[in-house]
Amino acid sequence: MIWILLTIYISCLLLVCLRIIFETHSSTKTLAYLLFCIFVPLFGMLFYLAFGINYWRKKLYSSKTGVDDQLLEDLKKKILYYNKSSVKTQDLLGQDNAELATMLIKDLRSPLTRHNAIKLLLNGEEKFPEMIQALEEAKHHIHMEYYIFEQDAIGTTIIELLIKKAKEGVQVRFIYDDFGSPGIKKKIEKRMQDAGIEINPFHKVHFYLLANRINYRNHRKIVVIDGQTGFVGGINVSDRYINNKKDNLYWRDTHLRIDGPGVHYLQYLFFADWNFCCKKGHLKPENIYFGEKPVAKGDTLVQVVGSGPDSLQPLVLFSILQAIYLAKEEILIATPYLIPGDNIIDALRIAASSGLSVKLLVPGKSDSRLVNAASKANYNDLLQAGVEIYLYQKGFIHAKTLVTDGKLSMVGTANMDYRSFELNFEVNAIIYDKSFAKQLRDVFFDDLKQATKLDAKEWYKRPIYAKLSERIARLFSPCL
Repeated sequence: MIWILLTIYISCLLLVCLRIIFETHSSTKTLAYLLFCIFVPLFGMLFYLAFGINYWRKKLYSSKTGVDDQLLEDLKKKILYYNKSSVKTQDLLGQDNAELATMLIKDLRSPLTRHNAIKLLLNGEEKFPEMIQALEEAKHHIHMEYYIFEQDAIGTTIIELLIKKAKEGVQVRFIYDDFGSPGIKKKIEKRMQDAGIEINPFHKVHFYLLANRINYRNHRKIVVIDGQTGFVGGINVSDRYINNKKDNLYWRDTHLRIDGPGVHYLQYLFFADWNFCCKKGHLKPENIYFGEKPVAKGDTLVQVVGSGPDSLQPLVLFSILQAIYLAKEEILIATPYLIPGDNIIDALRIAASSGLSVKLLVPGKSDSRLVNAASKANYNDLLQAGVEIYLYQKGFIHAKTLVTDGKLSMVGTANMDYRSFELNFEVNAIIYDKSFAKQLRDVFFDDLKQATKLDAKEWYKRPIYAKLSERIARLFSPCL
């Protein structure tokens, strides 16, 4: 009997190991899973089968990809993508970051758009009044999706405004992440539906204890108004983002308002997400949502890039890597979480070792001890290469921004971590404009005034138990 069970176990182990070898792209992960399965009998295999396989990509999101591809083909015909008629990558960008724009344009996955007006919005104090005014002016439709939408003061204000606009005849569609915004379903979903608002959770959660770290979440924050005005960035809908109370933690974040054809790719992402989570009433790319020709609002070049577990390529990750590779003088990054994997860590080390000025702004104290410890495990290698690390002290820095050479800027929803690059649905806006880059660069250096620079010599003197705990935490980086 024992020999039979042992034979069955060994056979199962061989099958699981073969699956790991063929289906795990990262060699590091492959080796880790193999060792775990071999040296931790039974539990190792169960762990891999539960957490190591991207079931959603194989099954659930396979249908989403098909819908997205068809939608994208329809949009190509409808709006004749702007880079064909008004944007020539090499002519407009010269040699600065043209490779990045070209990479994202490939197959017209992320069109480079001209004639945009961009407005930088700092914290909830600037974002919410701007967004509320734009919502008030909506004439045809409001499309909104958020990871976190809380029914507090600002959340209630926006909900009441959406209900008002729906009663005026404006089409209002709302997507919320079921884990990030549990209060929507419990309290106000039916009221919004009764007012004529179409509302759907992106992906329903059935086991809340597991959802945050295992399920793939929609981390996007997108608002599109009448197909011409859009908002994107790191700020969810919550009072915590409004720094109007002295006793509350100061929340430092960054958002964008985009007016012009750059909004249309935000619209596409909303359409794709809506058609995935909506059981009926799929949206079609009608002219009223996109228009035959873009309306010129300014002259700023913008590309919007989105990716998620359904993407064939991790374009958000690739765009950040390419921006780092193309930098010649300076790289400025603000992020609340710094556990991105070896590719970005190595790219930053190479840049700093090559003489570029590389500065990272991260929280002095994170909202997660485990994430904070895993982030610290990367500091040693970065400091040795000459990267300057600043710890924000005024409050919690939640901004996700990048500026290179005073020419290229990124603002969006993606953190510098595995979850944003591999598991979550994210969206970043890339702005090719010197004046905007200068503005965002100035904000970065203003934030540095509220931060302390990490001293490399003092950092190396940390006690061994601190270094050990950080190294152990880093082992769990892909799950954080």
